[in-house]
Amino acid sequence: MSIHIGKLIKSVLKLQGRSVTWFAKMLNCNRCNVYNIFKKENLDTELLKRISIILNHNFFQEFSDEMNLQMYKNS
Repeated sequence: MSIHIGKLIKSVLKLQGRSVTWFAKMLNCNRCNVYNIFKKENLDTELLKRISIILNHNFFQEFSDEMNLQMYKNS
């Protein structure tokens, strides 16, 4: 199972009760760009780092946890 990072970001944003407008402002971009991020399965690590800081959520940990699970299954 792979992580769809855009869907995960959208989910975290919603759980925090934050608006797309707020998120776009924090990212210094427009709302269309935010909706494009939600569609992406993969993101540049620098952008993901910025998003992690803005949302105070370690998205890299999500990938690490999935990788550890895959490694455990394969051993």
